[in-house]
Amino acid sequence: MRLADFIVANREPILVEWEAFARTCTPAAGTMDVVALRDHANAMLTAIAADLRTRQSGAEQKAKGTGEAPAAANEPDTAAEEHGAGRAASGFTVEQMVAEYRALRASVIRLWTKHEGRLETPDLEDLTRFNEAIDQSLAESVARFGEDLEHSKELFLAILGHDLRTPLGAIDMAAKFMLESGELEEPHRTLAARIASASTRAVRMVGDLLDFTRSRLGGGIPIDRADTSMGRVVHDVVDEIAAVYPERAIRVDTRGTERGQWDAARISQALSNLIGNAVQHSADGTTVDVHIRGNDREVAIAIHNGGPGIPTDALNGIFNPMKGRPKGGPASGPSGSLGMGLYIAERIVHAHEGHIDVESSEADGTTFTVHLPRHV
Repeated sequence: MRLADFIVANREPILVEWEAFARTCTPAAGTMDVVALRDHANAMLTAIAADLRTRQSGAEQKAKGTGEAPAAANEPDTAAEEHGAGRAASGFTVEQMVAEYRALRASVIRLWTKHEGRLETPDLEDLTRFNEAIDQSLAESVARFGEDLEHSKELFLAILGHDLRTPLGAIDMAAKFMLESGELEEPHRTLAARIASASTRAVRMVGDLLDFTRSRLGGGIPIDRADTSMGRVVHDVVDEIAAVYPERAIRVDTRGTERGQWDAARISQALSNLIGNAVQHSADGTTVDVHIRGNDREVAIAIHNGGPGIPTDALNGIFNPMKGRPKGGPASGPSGSLGMGLYIAERIVHAHEGHIDVESSEADGTTFTVHLPRHV
């Protein structure tokens, strides 16, 4: 009996073994019924049997063997993709899901060879095709599992960040009110100032977290363009950072036309991350220079600091989330240990149709240059 016919005729014994193995995938499978345990296994067996009966070219066989068979245009999700999504939602680990396919492969081959007793040459071709089909289904399930799990994580971060805003905002407002009342005496005034500083920093970190999840979930970072003085934005950011780091010198130089259509609040957020990062990583006794240069097409803001250069191997991924600082290095800018400051800055600039260049060396220090088109 050809393998495709065997799978169709013996799907129930195969599904029983699938179910038995799936039940061992605890704790996720502990409360699942038979339907949930079998999930899309029946549909996958049908698809595999149909695949075995379909003629394929050498190129198609090679693609399927590596899990790279092309998806049909405008077709609904495959049973394997839906299985990956279901297992991710049910709390299975990716290792457990992969083990399900390993068990399915073993069950089918064992039951079929036992039934046949002896394999002939056509059977070996069926066996190869079967392994290719299993590999393709596994690749589809793993891809969907990863996508759905990543989406769930980022959605959780978005909800967490949103819910944290209210209590942090209340703490920030209360601490600042106590300071502004002028009724606190030492050491209570110093403690309230620390609470206000820490809560302001936490609110900013939560804002970066929300921007991060928004950009990763596909919404991008929204901007609201208006006529903006880049010089005013930069000076406001510098004044804010200078208040936090009074011992550090920050020098601003402006040349050319510095007005354009930008979202002032978002640009301020990006520059705060970049200038704050430069201040933290500059060498003691050196000055952080901010140069604003405007021409007919764009305004460029170059932020330079002396001190150790950025390693060459770190430059390529410097705007990647969670990878924007050297391993073991200090937290970067207002985003703190989350390491998202450079990522958020790059996303804001990208939303303005601009880009950021980076140059760094031990001899010349580090310069981040933000290029913002004046009109888009």
